Amino acid sequence: MALFSLRRGLESGASRKGAHTAVATMTPETATAESTQAQIVRGLCELIAALDRRVPHVERVGEISIARAAAGLRSEALKRIEELEREGPHGS
Repeated sequence: MALFSLRRGLESGASRKGAHTAVATMTPETATAESTQAQIVRGLCELIAALDRRVPHVERVGEISIARAAAGLRSEALKRIEELEREGPHGS
């Protein structure tokens, strides 16, 4: 149904209002704070999961500092998730 309206809006002689209405029904006007926040939380969770999957190889040079940096990054990601959840969908 939306495609039919869009097609009618693209035909010659169609009013501007009809074309705008057809597009507006198919696409959101702006991204909501909630969806943006959810994307950030999801990305941070993926980062944490990747860090948790990593197996340290202590026999390698520099591995201890890499493991410490990974642990710090994990801690910061968890802290940021908590902040975002405390702020709620409308906070920034």
